[in-house]
Amino acid sequence: MSVARVTEISATSSQSFEDAIRTGIERANQTLRNVKSAWIKEQQVRVENGSISEYQVNLLVTFVLDD
Repeated sequence: MSVARVTEISATSSQSFEDAIRTGIERANQTLRNVKSAWIKEQQVRVENGSISEYQVNLLVTFVLDD
């Protein structure tokens, strides 16, 4: 039997939501072991001069705790 934990992280990208998600997952894997899934809790954009300047996602990342 395993036990998992969920942590929330925020990631940004100047390219797209998909890139922000990828960046967040890659960064989570540098610190957390056994990452199993992520849920996109929120998405938002920052606007400057009428154009999107940044995409942001808040992710709930699930990882399995070591025995």
